[in-house]
Amino acid sequence: MSHNTFGHLFRVTTWGESHGPALGCTVDGCPPGIALDEASLQRWLDRRKPGQNRYTTQRREADAVRILSGVFEGRTTGTPIQLMIENTDQRSKDYGDIAETFRPGHADIAYFQKYGHRDYRGGGRSSARETAARVAAGGVARAALAALAPGLRITGYMTRMGAHALEGPRDMDQIDKNPFWVPSAETAERWAAYLDGLRKAGSSCGAEIEVVAEGVPPGLGAPVYGKLDTDLAAAMMSINAVKGVEIGEGMAAARLTGEANADEITLGPDGQPVYASNHAGGILGGISTGQDVVVRFAVKPTSSILTPRASITRSGRETEVVTKGRHDPCVGIRAVPVGEAMMACVLLDHLLRDRGQTGGVRGRIGAED
Repeated sequence: MSHNTFGHLFRVTTWGESHGPALGCTVDGCPPGIALDEASLQRWLDRRKPGQNRYTTQRREADAVRILSGVFEGRTTGTPIQLMIENTDQRSKDYGDIAETFRPGHADIAYFQKYGHRDYRGGGRSSARETAARVAAGGVARAALAALAPGLRITGYMTRMGAHALEGPRDMDQIDKNPFWVPSAETAERWAAYLDGLRKAGSSCGAEIEVVAEGVPPGLGAPVYGKLDTDLAAAMMSINAVKGVEIGEGMAAARLTGEANADEITLGPDGQPVYASNHAGGILGGISTGQDVVVRFAVKPTSSILTPRASITRSGRETEVVTKGRHDPCVGIRAVPVGEAMMACVLLDHLLRDRGQTGGVRGRIGAED
C-alpha cells in the first residue's frame, strides 16, 4: 500500500494497523538542535487517546510514545525520527461477525475493491487509530515551530455536534475543561445530554471542528501549486471520516458580495498591515497574510452502529449488519487534536520551504522602490 507519506521538506510517514502490535511514524526533515523528548510528545497524545470519558470509545490505550531514533541528549540530530506507539488493548474477536460483511458508510468495502484484501480487525489501516501517529508527528512539528516561530499558537475546538451548533459567546478558557473541546460551558452541557442519548441507543453523529493558528508569519505558501491553503485542505481531508474542509469564510463566501468579502486594510502604527476582518482565513493567493489562519472541517458520523443496516458479504450475499465492539459515538471529539497536529505539520513544512526559497526575505510596505 503506497501513499503513506505527506509533506515536502518536513515529511511524515505513518505505519501500523489498529489491531497490530504497534503503530507509529517516521519523521524526516526536522531541523537539528530542537529540544525534544518523549514527555513533550506525550502531552499531545494524552489529549487524543481513547477511553478518557464515556463519550469516546472505551478501548483502553496508554498511547505511550517511544522515540527510537533521531534524538540525542534531548535534542534532534537532523536525522529521521522514529516514533512508536504500542497497541495494548486490542479485541479483535469483536469483529468476527463482520469478517465477511461490509459495513455501510465504512471504508472496508473500498479497501477490498482496491486491494483484494481486507483487515477487518477494527478497520486495519483505515482505522482512526492511525491518527495517533499523526499527533505524535505533530508534537515534533510543534517543538520545531516553538523554536523557529515562537509566537505561533495552534488551537482546535468543536463548533458543532450533529444537529447542535456552538451557541453564544466563545470562552476559549473552557476548551480544556470539557470532554468536547468546545469553548462554551453551556454548550458542553447540552451536547452531553444529546450524546448520552445517542450513545445509549448505539448510534452516532458527525461534528465540525475549527482549527486556528495565531501568529503565523506572512509569506508562507507559494503560487500556483504550492499554496498553503491547498496543503492545509489536503491535510485535513486526509483525516479519517472527514468529508469537507473550509478555509476562512469557506462555502459561505459564495453568498457574499465583493464589498462584504473584502478584508479592508489599513497601516498600523508599527508599519504593518491591519485587516478589518478575516474572511480570507489568513491566506490570500495561497500565501499567509499574517492574520490568523482559520480552517474548519466536517467529520461524518461513525459508521459502526448497533442499528441493523442493509449490506452485502464478500461473496455477494445480501444481509444486515450490526457492528458490536467499542466505538466513538462522535469520532469528531478526538479529531480535534488530530486537526491541530496536521496544522502544525503543514505550517512547519511551509516555513522550511519558504526559508529554502526566499531565505526569509520579505517585501517592505512603505519602503521606497
